[in-house]
Amino acid sequence: MSLSLTKTLASYKSRSDISNGSRFVFPNFLYQPSDPDLTRFLPKLTKPRNQLRMETFLFTSESVNEGHPDKLCDQISDAVLDACLAQDPDSKVACETCTKTNMVMVFGEITTKANVDYEKIVRDTCRSIGFVSDDVGLDADNCKVLVNIEQQSPDIAQGVHGHFTKRPEEIGAGDQGHMFGYATNETPELMPLSHVLATKLGACLTEVRKNGTCPWLRPDGKTQVTVEYNNDNGAMVPVRVHTVLISTQHDETVTNDEIAADLKEHVIKPVIPEKYLDEKTIFHLNPSGRFVIGGPHGDAGLTGRKIIIDTYGGWGAHGGGAFSGKDPTKVDRSGAYIVRQAAKSIVANGLARRCLVQVSYAIGVPEPLSVFVDSYGTGKIPDKEILQIVKENFDFRPGMITNNLDLKRGGNNRFLKTAAYGHFGRDDPDFTWEVVKPLKWDKSQS
Repeated sequence: MSLSLTKTLASYKSRSDISNGSRFVFPNFLYQPSDPDLTRFLPKLTKPRNQLRMETFLFTSESVNEGHPDKLCDQISDAVLDACLAQDPDSKVACETCTKTNMVMVFGEITTKANVDYEKIVRDTCRSIGFVSDDVGLDADNCKVLVNIEQQSPDIAQGVHGHFTKRPEEIGAGDQGHMFGYATNETPELMPLSHVLATKLGACLTEVRKNGTCPWLRPDGKTQVTVEYNNDNGAMVPVRVHTVLISTQHDETVTNDEIAADLKEHVIKPVIPEKYLDEKTIFHLNPSGRFVIGGPHGDAGLTGRKIIIDTYGGWGAHGGGAFSGKDPTKVDRSGAYIVRQAAKSIVANGLARRCLVQVSYAIGVPEPLSVFVDSYGTGKIPDKEILQIVKENFDFRPGMITNNLDLKRGGNNRFLKTAAYGHFGRDDPDFTWEVVKPLKWDKSQS
């Protein structure tokens, strides 16, 4: 490839400001047929933008139940956070949890005035999930509970919040990093359908286990949904559900046929709208044939290992930081919450059908290093104008995010609720980042 062609390709990477017209699509690039080097180099690998309307593709998202060992750990970490914030809203919490057969350990750095009984929190959380005996994977009342908690590093404390002397607008980010928020108009939740269905299937599994509809169920389980989509000029339009996969822990008394029948009747039928199911939909229901051993007895668990399930099911993007067990000075969490609100507000206000927002930080610095917007070509106005609207309507400084989203308020299982079945797309007043913000901008300039 010539040097001039390399430069030409680079100049078009991630471009979103090319006027609508005869454009072509290539992974990560937009270019026009008037560029002779490009049309010679890739004449057969490109398709006009308007041909995308007829294409369909498959996309898959997964979820896990609250009894999955990784999710058990997320919930314990967030239960600790709730307990700390309920007594001391200025608590600085970085709580990790790990678990394996007959053992749960909480560890990390916590600076708080709260009086927290860590062992009680661990046992109560395990019990509420349903881990009440060894045969289901863990016995909440008799398992070993280990605690290794230290205070936050004074080096971090002085750089981030000045040992509690800084005003909210002066509080720096607790670490470097970049976070993404995503929204799409394909569901009422403004979330991807594949992710919504996988998550709701998991939640329904837990519901029918706890209410006795399917008494053979045990706490652990996983779900996965493949959706066929149409790409409508950058917007995602669900066509049908291609495949449903459920693997759920069960007791010794139930047969595979009974499992399949109950899952179809009591889990799949109430969750997946009939319009998305047809005679070609594939169902894999406990395809391994046996799932009696589960929970921490079956697999080790660790906080922060289900970050895609926590967010958008593989859609959008992810900066890599986990959420659970972190107070709002940790921008892995608070930064991800504010960009979700920004992306959701853009779509809900009709500025785009689909949107991704990124923010990035340096440790100890209040102002974000960068803010980025991508409407995937679905914007009613250019992305650079949407970006300006985002900057004018959202304050990305960590201390102000905390205030505006009321993130110091713990207790009442507020953050514990986020730790299973997703942090986004939930209709719950405690999920303040899901509130659509009316956006203000000078429409005459658009």
